[in-house]
Amino acid sequence: MEMKDVMEIIFNVFYLVAIWYLAIKMYKNIDSLNSKDRKTGKLLVLAFLLLALGDTGHVGFRVLAYLKGGLTQNAYLLGMGKMFTSLTVTIFYMLLVEVWRARFDKEHNIVTIILLLCGIARLIILFLPGNQWGSQIAPMNFEMYRNIPLMVLGLGAAILIFKDSKDSRDNTFRWFSIMIFISYAFYIPVILFARYNPTIGLLMIPKTVAYLAAAFIGYNGIFK
Repeated sequence: MEMKDVMEIIFNVFYLVAIWYLAIKMYKNIDSLNSKDRKTGKLLVLAFLLLALGDTGHVGFRVLAYLKGGLTQNAYLLGMGKMFTSLTVTIFYMLLVEVWRARFDKEHNIVTIILLLCGIARLIILFLPGNQWGSQIAPMNFEMYRNIPLMVLGLGAAILIFKDSKDSRDNTFRWFSIMIFISYAFYIPVILFARYNPTIGLLMIPKTVAYLAAAFIGYNGIFK
């Protein structure tokens, strides 16, 4: 095992411990929230518990693959982990639409319906055999099919949160949405170019850090 593999395992374990710690701390502090923040808090807890669970599948299986001989020899294991986290991150962003509604007292509208339909469409696409989850490199067309609705959903939710948090001077959710934007800024190049230059896959590290920052901002602003 090379040093870069060891460093990746260390980072992945650190991330899993940190995201689970924050999600559990949020859960434990729900009862201390005032009535105004309770619905938002419950949705945020559910979102980050799902994110932690999904990333345990993806990151945890990745660590297991390293320990069982390497990524190349365990493509199926990696694929199953990737599918699992793809499912949970989709629901994570659908829940963020509901977080926006709860935080800013909004009703469903044509925009939220489109965003949620994108989430449903992605969930359906994830189960299509064309994804070839067991292969080492996913087919480019299906990678685009499943990631376009995720980008619309995630960026759409972040835009809604950013706009209303800015208007209401809600610094917690303004910075929360900025972290989502940052995570996508690192994720999009990985989708488009990592298959041609694997080094670009390292951008998943700052993307992951942005998720951690969003969790910390949410915890510090609502639950602490």
